[in-house]
Amino acid sequence: MWLSLAGLIGIGVLMTACPATKEGIGTSDAAVKTYVPPGEHDEFYAFMSGGFSGQMTVYGLPSGRKFRTIPVFSVHPENGWGFSEETKPMFNTSYGFVPWDDAHHPELSMTDGVPDGRYIFINANNTPRVARIDLTRFETEEILEIPNSAGNHGSPFVTENTEYIIASTRFSIPIPEADVPISSYKENFKGTLSFIKLDAEAEEMSLDFQILVPGYNYDLAHAGKGPSHDWAFFTTYNTEEATTLLEVNASRNDKDFIAAVNWVKAA
Repeated sequence: MWLSLAGLIGIGVLMTACPATKEGIGTSDAAVKTYVPPGEHDEFYAFMSGGFSGQMTVYGLPSGRKFRTIPVFSVHPENGWGFSEETKPMFNTSYGFVPWDDAHHPELSMTDGVPDGRYIFINANNTPRVARIDLTRFETEEILEIPNSAGNHGSPFVTENTEYIIASTRFSIPIPEADVPISSYKENFKGTLSFIKLDAEAEEMSLDFQILVPGYNYDLAHAGKGPSHDWAFFTTYNTEEATTLLEVNASRNDKDFIAAVNWVKAA
């Protein structure tokens, strides 16, 4: 009996003393790579659109810490956004008081095609708007409504030196607005490409000009840099100008179009 017990103890010691031949990667290793110790700063900021929250959130990378929720198109009781005398008028539109929206596509202001940290812009899809956020304070500075537009998805993309913030209507509409039958879509519905001027001294946005374009759906945009500085490009779909069964009828064409605009000449 005593010999058997001693043998078992010996085997147990030998088994626990055997070194592992191959080290695995555990969760602790991943945590080390993203850990930012006290007194240190994240290398990057991630600016996230809030979609139907109507807000923007800011995270540090690689830590993943949430730094701030920036109220934009929706009321925010935490800091009184949309309730105070200064901020409540920000939600006034030509459609009335609209304290919500679907926010997309944060875009940093640029100098020589490089983000310069002055401002970040974000769009509103439901009621076409573009907001400018001051990055010295991480607060929304102004909101501009865009006329002759519906579903402001293709925005707010900036030119190389933030001369313009460009936007395109996702859905074409009768311009000027009129009560016309949907069967007259090809004759009466048009799209618009909007060019918003940023006055750097006054720190104010204004709609400088719009270009009337065929009644397609305009989805995204991008402004050129360097040799293509003068150009802005807009993607399209539904060049069929369909109004029913869009999953089928708006995808019949093998290819849609790119709208290329020389904004320097257009301005």
